[in-house]
Amino acid sequence: MNLYYEDVDVGARFTTPTHEITAPDIAAFCKLTRDFHPLHTDEDYAKAQGFPGIIAHGLFGLSLMEGLKTELRLYEETSIASLGWDKVRFVGPIVAGAVVHVEMEFTAKRESLSRPAGIITEAVRLMDEAGTLLIDSEHISLIRKAP
Repeated sequence: MNLYYEDVDVGARFTTPTHEITAPDIAAFCKLTRDFHPLHTDEDYAKAQGFPGIIAHGLFGLSLMEGLKTELRLYEETSIASLGWDKVRFVGPIVAGAVVHVEMEFTAKRESLSRPAGIITEAVRLMDEAGTLLIDSEHISLIRKAP
């Protein structure tokens, strides 16, 4: 599916496939970002802080949200640029072993003032399999208009 600006219906909702968060994924993100805080690396430390075990970085979750959203293939050939993430809130811990998915809704759209394209706003939420909200955010994208 390749949505053009004109195809975007405010209020339309989408749900991504699921993804299991693994301890090796969290370790790889630690290495990539050089953030080895014990919440992400030390099971005993994380438990002492009230978590069930090690947790993923909030930015790990946000990055995963973009990847899961991409799997929907909504704008595979029509996307021009991500204009940013707003109102990002890390609401709940992302624990190793969690199975997560993204729920997305188009919340606004407007024509670009500088190019023949449109700006769309999406409410994007990372949820676990129990329906618990983990990350709440808003994403803004620039996408092509129909030829």
